[in-house]
Amino acid sequence: MNAMTLSPQGIEWLKKVEGQRLQPYDDQTGKPISAWVQGATVGYGHLILRNEWERLGGGVSLEQAEALLRHDLAPFEQAVSRAITVTQSQCQFDALVILCFNIGGGNFARSSVVKLINNPKAVTTFPTLEAAWMAWTRSQGKVMKGLVNRRGAEWRMYSTGAYTHW
Repeated sequence: MNAMTLSPQGIEWLKKVEGQRLQPYDDQTGKPISAWVQGATVGYGHLILRNEWERLGGGVSLEQAEALLRHDLAPFEQAVSRAITVTQSQCQFDALVILCFNIGGGNFARSSVVKLINNPKAVTTFPTLEAAWMAWTRSQGKVMKGLVNRRGAEWRMYSTGAYTHW
C-alpha cells in the first residue's frame, strides 16, 4: 500500500479538536502548569516528554506548535499504514490516523477496529465496525462525553467522508 499522509482537511479537523494551547497544561485537568507532570501537553496535543520540558516548558510559538503536530503525526500515519492491509480512501485513512493519534499506536494495532477493517468477518467482541470504533470512549476507566463526541465525528469521517465536528 502506498504511504498515505493525513490530508490538509484532516490536519485542520484534528487541530480544531485538539485545540491550540501555546502554554503547557496538564492534559487530564486542562490546567496550566509550570513544572513537568505526566500528561504535560502543549501546542495541538503534543505530550511533552520529561527531556523536552526545558525546551518546551516556557511555551511554543504557533510555528513550533504546527511543526510539533506534523512531527507527532508521522508515527501514527506509519502505524495505520502498517496495520491496515486493505485500501482505504483518504477520508478513511484520515479518520484512522486521528483515532490512532488519540488512542496510541499499540492500542490501535491490537484493536478490533483494525481486525474488522482488514477482515470484516473477523470474530471480535463487537457486532460491527462502528461498535468497535465507538468502544474507545473511556479515560481513566470512565466514559467521557468528549470522547463519545470525538469518536462519533471520527466515525462520520470514516463512514461518510464528512469532516464535521459536534
